[in-house]
Amino acid sequence: MPFQIIRADITKVKADAIVNTANPSVAIGDGVDSAIYNAAGKEQLFEERKKIGILEHGEVAITPAFNLDAKYIIHASGPWWDGGKHDEVQLLRQCYDKSLQMAYDTGCKSIAFPLLATGTYGFPKELGLDIAVSSFTRFLENHEMEIILVVFGKKATDISGKLFDDVKSFIDDDYVSETLDEEYKHDRIFGAASNEAMPMLYADATMPKEASLEDELKDIYTDSFAKHLQQMINKKGLKNSEVYAAANISKQYFSKLIKGQVNPSKEKVLALAVGLRLNLDEAVDFLRLAGYALSPISQTDKVVEYFIRKEEYSVLKIDIVLFDYGLEPLSK
Repeated sequence: MPFQIIRADITKVKADAIVNTANPSVAIGDGVDSAIYNAAGKEQLFEERKKIGILEHGEVAITPAFNLDAKYIIHASGPWWDGGKHDEVQLLRQCYDKSLQMAYDTGCKSIAFPLLATGTYGFPKELGLDIAVSSFTRFLENHEMEIILVVFGKKATDISGKLFDDVKSFIDDDYVSETLDEEYKHDRIFGAASNEAMPMLYADATMPKEASLEDELKDIYTDSFAKHLQQMINKKGLKNSEVYAAANISKQYFSKLIKGQVNPSKEKVLALAVGLRLNLDEAVDFLRLAGYALSPISQTDKVVEYFIRKEEYSVLKIDIVLFDYGLEPLSK
């Protein structure tokens, strides 16, 4: 998958490049910055850092990774959060965009990020997450690279913050509503059965006519899933790259899908429904054409439904929320 999220110590992650939230001054900071220097070899890495000099907010630079299981360290000077009135959003976006481009230009095939600036620098987590996801998605529309978001905390809501609470509330409320519907359905059936007019339903004249197999087959969509997928892309006015980037599906796998060479799993079809920016009714139909359906008891399905209802079409963000739930990503 082009993007994945893992819980690990970033100094132990195997990637061509790892990104460090760097101190703007020629100094070793606290936390992850200090851990990276210690793991890489403090003296030799600091000698390289001296060559860079002052690193203004929003700027990045690259050094060898020395003793790390990586080739390079990209030092990104993230902004301090000061209410959002001092170009913090743009500066943080620059950190992501420039880090990705620098890794690509250096020939990297993989890059590992922490969630930049959301710790000591005080950036709101949900805003920091939005910036990271939008940068990753834009980049993946035009480049092929494995992007790894690395988290080290133990709390369930370490990454998605308030978004996790919003999704949980949606799932809990929906579950209660569906449970009540199921309970009262029996009452409605019993009440209808006691109605004096009910015997009329059993008259032969009013019994529904059984459809023939031929009639039922006429209603089944006869085009292949691959053909329907391409039709949906054209109908939505999207580029293939926009769909597979938003769906977090590799270009190679997507090419096989379009050619009808693979049968997608339910998770892949859900991801494509998001990448295609389908509304809920369209998503239900799209799933059915692939032989699947939304399940009222699947937390994964409910998380996806939340994002579709909110018209937030990013599987990268969905995978992060699923990660916080302890569930498998759509793009596994």
